Amino acid sequence: MAEVILQELAKDYPDGKKGSVRAVNNISLTIQDREFMVLVGPSGCGKSTSLRMIAGLEEISHGTVSIEGKTVNDVLPKDRKIAMVFQNYALYPHMTVYDNMAFGLKLMKCPKAEIKERVGDAAAILGIEDLLERKPKALSGGQRQRVAVGRAIVRKPKVFLFDEPLSNLDAKMRVSMRTEISKLHSRLNSTMIYVTHDQVEAMTMGDRITVMKDGNIMQVAEPLELYNNPENMFVAGFIGSPPMNFFHGSIQTKDNRPAFHGTGVNGNVLNLPLDDRLSEQCQQHIGREVVFGIRPEDIHDTTNLADQNAELSFEATVEVAEPMGAETILYLVAGENSFISKVASGRHYEVGQKLTLGFDLKKAHLFDPETEAVLK
Repeated sequence: MAEVILQELAKDYPDGKKGSVRAVNNISLTIQDREFMVLVGPSGCGKSTSLRMIAGLEEISHGTVSIEGKTVNDVLPKDRKIAMVFQNYALYPHMTVYDNMAFGLKLMKCPKAEIKERVGDAAAILGIEDLLERKPKALSGGQRQRVAVGRAIVRKPKVFLFDEPLSNLDAKMRVSMRTEISKLHSRLNSTMIYVTHDQVEAMTMGDRITVMKDGNIMQVAEPLELYNNPENMFVAGFIGSPPMNFFHGSIQTKDNRPAFHGTGVNGNVLNLPLDDRLSEQCQQHIGREVVFGIRPEDIHDTTNLADQNAELSFEATVEVAEPMGAETILYLVAGENSFISKVASGRHYEVGQKLTLGFDLKKAHLFDPETEAVLK
């Protein structure tokens, strides 16, 4: 089984002033056989460094990497049964597409007939059979990336490693290529580890997602689990576009039940009685500061609704309106709180317009402002 296990994996880089800088901080992670695992996070979070340690391109400072049950810390990259696809394609400009894809097999001294068969099969999978005699300069960015993927496929690796492979493509081509890579995973039935800073790529491609920050793993879960049940404010704010809104305030008692009080210029802007789920979560935080989190699509325009719930409604002012076709993104302000709402299209919004908004508390979260962990 092509299971990949990271145990207490760490990477330190020397620094003349501090002695060393830790890029990856003792992370432990199991990538299951045939799983599509995505490592996602902002620049500098350690995701690419982790991938390069799996590949053997970075020396491991501490911990172990195991592939198929075998520790590979001291195994050369070529002997790890992995293949890596890079961001910059890394094609030989003087070689044809065929020769680029066959190069690694020639180094392995594979028979010519086998090389021809493997390259032909990979080209058919990727739809580049008619490009085999071209050189990279005669290809588009998307075609070059297909060649780079094909070069990995022909090696028949146990594990595919992708290091931000779509970053150099335009938006339309990125959508197309991420679909192709997802289809490829289903067809090859191989273990794939994919690094990206784009949370949309992560959500649409991964069987599971590992969210990283400052060299640490913040949460590992399936895409919808991350979206619906983030374990901390970082994951809640990073996963989702636009990101989750955060309102700072405190838990007070109103009519003998917990309520969230958010502060603003003119006293309390938000005074939300909490439902049973949130009330249970905040029992130990009565009278204490909390952060109320809710996604833009769960803040609704109730201006023209006769049956709006006054207790869960408040007034806000439109600062920017972005019509997106099927939906409109509203940037709003209420007192000191700036936040975003995603509403259905069909209504025109003006800058400065006053709206009555309502929260869907079933989708809301409460966080501890000190630890940033979700209240449970």
